[in-house]
Amino acid sequence: MTERTFLTDEFGTKFNMWGGFRYNRGFLILFLIHVIAFQCFIYYQERYKWQELRNTLESIIVEQRDIYGLTYSVIKRLEGHNMLNGEKQDLTKKPTIYAITPTFTRPVQKAELTRLSQTFLHIPNFHWIVVEDAERKTNLVTRFLENSGLIYTHLSAVTPPNYKLGRNDPNWKKPRGVEQRNAALRWLRENLKLTDKGIVYFADDDNTYSIKLFHEMEKINKVGVWPVGLVGGLMVEKPICDNMTNTIIGFNAAWKPDRPFPLDMAGFAINLQLLLENKNAVFSYDVQGGYQESEILSQIITRKELEPLADCCTKVYVWHTRTEPPQLNVEQMLIKKGKHSNIGIEV
Repeated sequence: MTERTFLTDEFGTKFNMWGGFRYNRGFLILFLIHVIAFQCFIYYQERYKWQELRNTLESIIVEQRDIYGLTYSVIKRLEGHNMLNGEKQDLTKKPTIYAITPTFTRPVQKAELTRLSQTFLHIPNFHWIVVEDAERKTNLVTRFLENSGLIYTHLSAVTPPNYKLGRNDPNWKKPRGVEQRNAALRWLRENLKLTDKGIVYFADDDNTYSIKLFHEMEKINKVGVWPVGLVGGLMVEKPICDNMTNTIIGFNAAWKPDRPFPLDMAGFAINLQLLLENKNAVFSYDVQGGYQESEILSQIITRKELEPLADCCTKVYVWHTRTEPPQLNVEQMLIKKGKHSNIGIEV
């Protein structure tokens, strides 16, 4: 038989200590429900406040990382050219090469950017403008640029949905890089002035570049042109140069040779001053496929003004070496099982 527990009051009367609990159990449960509800309300309110604070801090952190990355890059560049060791080099006479690179998230993105950066590190007076096709800058590209050792500007500009390529669409079906290149041009016009010496080059991340190409660019007065290897269905697509007059008299392009400027994006660079003077010169979605180069050049120059470089367009210093998409069928099988081979590893 269960022994009951009794308490005695000040008058000596015994009573059951658990009886009151039974009678007030409903009240206690209701009280606990109110306490839990109040705690939940406080939790979600605080969580919302912390989320707001986190979003604010995140934008500040991204800006600080950009500043840190730029500072680190400047120091590394100065060290690379012995300018912190008391040895002076007069780089002020050379124009700054502003290389504009649109990029987008894909398995080979970091590999492509790595290949480019290893070449760009050898170029003095170099400024890399990397523009992501994204709503906001990604952590992968941010970290990559911070550690690249290059002076850089990191931007993002998303391509409108109706101009994005489908998964199985060929590259030529829709114009690519328009939004990103125009964002870079806006940055140049907002941050530089006519007295700044510079050359603007559209350096896509699916090309391979020789260091010699950038030394050639230093000679440009208006728009310099040169051959591009492995493009347009040819071993080399190039302007035809008259050795006697050192002028462009034609082009050997096989793909749409009737274009106003039958050049590949990698086959020319523009003096910064021309782009600052012609503020409305931009790329456009409203042109035929393959006419982006002609669109920008037609707004600032004529064919007769083109300047042949690379030994009168007889040397190839850039190749269109688009990386073959990797075969990731096994990876896709892992993903379906909720696994990844690169968990905790940035590829």
